[in-house]
Amino acid sequence: MKIITRLAVVALLLFCFTNTQAQKFGHINSNDLLDAMPEVKVADSALQAYQKSLEDLNESMVKEYSTKLADYQSHPEWSDEKKQITEAELTDLQDRIQKFQSDAQDKFAAKKDALYSPILKKADDAIKAVAKENNYAYVFDTGVGAVLYAQDSDNIMDLVKKKLGLK
Repeated sequence: MKIITRLAVVALLLFCFTNTQAQKFGHINSNDLLDAMPEVKVADSALQAYQKSLEDLNESMVKEYSTKLADYQSHPEWSDEKKQITEAELTDLQDRIQKFQSDAQDKFAAKKDALYSPILKKADDAIKAVAKENNYAYVFDTGVGAVLYAQDSDNIMDLVKKKLGLK
């Protein structure tokens, strides 16, 4: 009976020891990782070009409105019918500008999501793969400032960069 009790105690101690040994912690700064990925620079350029095209279109619409308004204001001699038609055109143009600006924000957000989602997924997949391959129980992201204190942990940046083929 004493042997069974001793074996149970030894088994429990071994279990506890292996459990504490298995708790491996790592950290990575996701912002630094994304900065190192060439795909981010390509996405940044594409997003800036898209934003510029939206701004140019908005500027063109505003310029058309300003020109039409200046023309309207410089012709007080126009007939009431001509004034009403021009006022309706101005109102319609103003409504289209406001709708475009609202839609442009949504389109920009959708474009940003479309460009960056695959990149973020690739980085996330690489981090998870490195964590699994190297038996990390937890990996903390120091780039978001959520970790105020952590015991010593391994910086897995080099491992993730290697996984992604980055230098």
